Amino acid sequence: MSGAVLCLAAFGLAACGAGGSAPEAALLKDQLLEPGPLGEREYGNRNAPVTIIEYVSLTCPYCRAYHAKVFPRVKRTYVDTGRVRYIIREFAIGQTAGAAAIVTRCAPKSQYLPLIEAYLSRQREWVSQDVRKDALYKIAKTSGMSRAQFDKCLSNQSIIDGLTEVKQRGRKFGVVGTPTFFINGQKLQGEVTFEQIKALIEPQAS
Repeated sequence: MSGAVLCLAAFGLAACGAGGSAPEAALLKDQLLEPGPLGEREYGNRNAPVTIIEYVSLTCPYCRAYHAKVFPRVKRTYVDTGRVRYIIREFAIGQTAGAAAIVTRCAPKSQYLPLIEAYLSRQREWVSQDVRKDALYKIAKTSGMSRAQFDKCLSNQSIIDGLTEVKQRGRKFGVVGTPTFFINGQKLQGEVTFEQIKALIEPQAS
């Protein structure tokens, strides 16, 4: 087993869509907003009255469904209008998801969200028990990444360590599966609907 794959194992295991309890929302609000070691990937108005934090694993079918059906509406209705600040954090479940997460962090910031959505929407092309580098690169190159950059990226220890810390912090906040959302500290998890998210945003977004 290569050193890069051994490092990926540090991401550990969790469950896609698993349930779990979270610490009190009031306690979370400040702690959750502390940026991770790699910096945040965020969208919308930084001073918006509502902040949504999404923990995502790129191999998770619930995450794929959310980004296909719900996220576009959340982005159009709340993020693009300045009412919500939206932060995406990686919570890789397994080595394959870990490899894809590393690649998204090597891409330019402007390509991060398009690459996240490409990996989610094209899961059938690359998700497997083993890390399939060629399949991962086929999607990564849409961001302008060369094969040499891609190969070097997968062994970037600072990114691996940073993503591991992001996941460990997520666990402290009660994240045990994906997708998990914190809306001003209030937790939603699993197969959520736009209506569920709207119900938490609207009382706070005016």
